[in-house]
Amino acid sequence: MKVIGLTGGIGSGKTTVSDLFEELGIEVVDADVVSRQLTAVDGGGMPEIIKHFGPEAASPDGSMNRKFIRELVFSDPSAKTALENILHPLIRKECQHQLEASRSPYTILSVPLLIESPFWRSSIDRLLVVEAPEALRIERVVQRSHLTPEAVKKIISTQATIAQRLDAADDVIENVGTFEILKASVLKLHAIYLFLSRKS
Repeated sequence: MKVIGLTGGIGSGKTTVSDLFEELGIEVVDADVVSRQLTAVDGGGMPEIIKHFGPEAASPDGSMNRKFIRELVFSDPSAKTALENILHPLIRKECQHQLEASRSPYTILSVPLLIESPFWRSSIDRLLVVEAPEALRIERVVQRSHLTPEAVKKIISTQATIAQRLDAADDVIENVGTFEILKASVLKLHAIYLFLSRKS
C-alpha cells in the first residue's frame, strides 16, 4: 500500500492535515498545487488557456487572470468544461510523475474532487476524508478568503456531499476541535499507514 488519497470539502482543513503529514516526512502530491503551477507565470497550461479563452485570460505577468476565469466558469458551464479539459490531463500527468518519484514509506495524494473522479479513485490504495460540519466550513472559508457565505455555499454545492465522502472513506478525521486534537489524529493514522506500508 503506497498511496493514501486525501480529500475533504472546502474549509474542512485538508491542507492543514497534509501539512502535518509532510512534517512527519511523508511526501505530499497536491493536485491544487500542481494546478497553480500550471497556471502560474510560464505555466504549462497557459498557452492553451490563452488560445481558448483569449488574451484576457492572462494577467500582465503571464499568469492566469483568476478573476476573469472564475467569473467566466461560474456563469458558463461550457467554459468550466473547457478549462477542465485543458488542465485535468496536465494535472494528472504531473501528479502521476510525482507519485512515481516519491521515496517516503507511503505518499499522500491530496485532491479536492477525488470522490467525483474515477481516475483519481483508481490511483489510490486507501482514502482519508477530512470532514467538518458545513456551517463551520463556511465560517472558516469566509474568514480566510473574504468570500461571501453565499459564494462558499455555491462552491460546496458543486462538490460531493458529506455522505458521499464518508461512504467512500477508509479513514475519517473529524476536524472540529483544537489543532492539538487534529495533530493527534494525524499521528495515529501515520502509525497505521506505516504499519500497512511495511506489510505490503
